[in-house]
Amino acid sequence: MESYVAGIRRVFLLAFCIAGIWSAYIYQGVLQETVSTKQFGPDEKRFEHLAFLNLAQNVVCLIWSFIMIKLWSNGESGSAPWWSFWRAGASNTVGPAMGIEALKYISYPGQVLAKSSKMIPVMVMGTLVYGTRYTFPEYVCTLLVAGGVSIFALSKPSSKSISKLAHPNPGLGYGLCVLNLISDGFTNSNQDAIKASYPETTAWDMMLGMNLWGTIYNVVFMFLRPQASGYEAVKFCRQHPEVAWDILLYCLCGAVGQNFIFLTITRFGSLTNTTITTTRKFVSIVVSSLLSGNPLSTKQWGSVLMVFSGLACHIYFKWRKSQRMQKSM
Repeated sequence: MESYVAGIRRVFLLAFCIAGIWSAYIYQGVLQETVSTKQFGPDEKRFEHLAFLNLAQNVVCLIWSFIMIKLWSNGESGSAPWWSFWRAGASNTVGPAMGIEALKYISYPGQVLAKSSKMIPVMVMGTLVYGTRYTFPEYVCTLLVAGGVSIFALSKPSSKSISKLAHPNPGLGYGLCVLNLISDGFTNSNQDAIKASYPETTAWDMMLGMNLWGTIYNVVFMFLRPQASGYEAVKFCRQHPEVAWDILLYCLCGAVGQNFIFLTITRFGSLTNTTITTTRKFVSIVVSSLLSGNPLSTKQWGSVLMVFSGLACHIYFKWRKSQRMQKSM
């Protein structure tokens, strides 16, 4: 009876995590698309300073992680010192900035699809640099993802989608997404190195260190360099309070979403978290198409299904591999 009750609780906890991740990041995606494409006020001006969203989120997540550490930390030593995050913080600042800047040039569904193909550079680098051998099904999954993204990128978008973009330029937009993926690869490898050197580092410590350096870098970029646009961004928010409210909600969604991701990883593992976040991206594309006025053609829907079929197969093979490793132990 006790095991049955524990199983029911685990199912409800998983459903809670799924609902939290989906609601936080799907709504954040809607807000991101709104801020990047909407024309605000009677003068119908666009918010061109999209890098400001990264600075705002860094600040909110920095405060959030500091509060969580004070509330839940047990005072154990051995976590990574704040200065050790400077490399990961740098790549984590450049990557999201490239990704969000891409929304000036390509649609939100295109950006999400391109960023979903993270497995491609990982496998290419693994094969060329480290000599890693992958199975035939894994290569098939990668080809599905690469083919789907390519077909989507080469498909002619609807005139309505183009009219919402500030500066339509698919080549530049998808190029920025590639840089985003490369930066994410550096970020992940640096985070792994930090975790290996300081095993006692918690997710909150990682979140605090990353966002501390992200705040420093973005403040320099937005306010202290020549021709800095931070002051223009603040001025725009004062003149158009609606965009300031959207930015605040965007940041809170990111902080809440990170909480649910941390809970999912600690209770159910990274594979479950990957599955939830991958399906969330697919739902984000559907929501954007239905609610935000980004109609997709039949060919584009086919490419979306290709990408997420490849990702689903990739997750399945990872699950099978983990099952075999557990049985052999």
